[in-house]
Amino acid sequence: MTHTKTRPHLATLILLPAFSVLSLNMFLPSLANIAFDLDTDYATVSLAIAGYLAVTAIIQLVVGPLSDRIGRRPVLLVALTSFSIASVGCSLAMDVWTFLIFRVLQAGIASGYALSLAIVRDTTSERKAAGLIGYISMTMAIAPMLGPMLGGVLDTAFGWRANFYFYAIAGLLLLVLCWIDLGETKPVRPKQTGASAESLRTLVREPLFWAYSSCTAFSTGAFYIFLTGAPLVATLEFGVTTSQLGFYIGTITAGFMLGSFLSGRFAPRYEPTTMMLTGRLTACGGLAVGLSAMLAGYLTPIAFFGSTIFVGIGNGLTMPSSNAGALSVRPNLAGSAAGLNSALVVAGGAVLTTLTGSILPQEGAALVLHMLMLTASGAGFVSVLWAMYLRSRRRP
Repeated sequence: MTHTKTRPHLATLILLPAFSVLSLNMFLPSLANIAFDLDTDYATVSLAIAGYLAVTAIIQLVVGPLSDRIGRRPVLLVALTSFSIASVGCSLAMDVWTFLIFRVLQAGIASGYALSLAIVRDTTSERKAAGLIGYISMTMAIAPMLGPMLGGVLDTAFGWRANFYFYAIAGLLLLVLCWIDLGETKPVRPKQTGASAESLRTLVREPLFWAYSSCTAFSTGAFYIFLTGAPLVATLEFGVTTSQLGFYIGTITAGFMLGSFLSGRFAPRYEPTTMMLTGRLTACGGLAVGLSAMLAGYLTPIAFFGSTIFVGIGNGLTMPSSNAGALSVRPNLAGSAAGLNSALVVAGGAVLTTLTGSILPQEGAALVLHMLMLTASGAGFVSVLWAMYLRSRRRP
């Protein structure tokens, strides 16, 4: 197994997934202004989020196998080019449907996350890949916090279209960076992988891939559940202010950054399942303590949000190793695995978000939300045990 070039600089591997996050949330403060300027209602313009996520899941299923066939470099260069062009289209749109069409075309940038993981796995061992993914996750976690702030400043100063001018320019600069820094890392073999559909079928038939991927999906799902219900809980149960709410919601991201940093330090030294198990025990243990405190009568913001921090820490410990493990089941299909894994996470997040929104009550929301997060984290724990069992059967 050889490569035409070693992996790109770490900064490139960080910028690709970080920018895929920025493309989702940076313009969110402008939604109301976009609706007003394009003479439409808020619900219609909100399709810029839902439609984008739906197309993102589909794109992940396509670009992963495609990168296994023709390479990581050409797929990323085409994705960045289309993103930049689509961003210009959004900035020039004069009606909402033109805007939404180009907005959906921006979704190609989502391939940056999946393929950056594949590139890491192409060029490092499974354990080292988990460590690098930990550092990448730690730094890219900053994007969800800074993105809306930057978008709000641009909107206030120059109007909502400035967000998409920024996307276009930044996408072009990232394209130039990848053109210079990103060589082809796909393993070179006498025979290339077969059809894309066959690559996905091969992975679908691998129980170990499902164990790793379901662990990632359920771990991320607990975070999505939190994001869906935390504003309601904070407002109705605790009566916190908007500024306090922003702080409390940010604590889980801070926890994720800490856990990801620890993964970067320790994942290269331990089995992936060891890191995953540690992360799941951290998340479930923190939630269990918080739930016990609230059931005992300590229904306070500190008890609630103090325990949900451990979900962030646990996810940071778990997900780099579960992602690296999913990409290592069939190393020759790392691109396909990254795409399918990412699509499953997006789909699982959509399901759990919808479920949470539909069943969360007006009264007792804190306890119900905690139970939902604990259930998702517990399902991730079961997935780790499944992965440990399957790995033990593979050993000679």
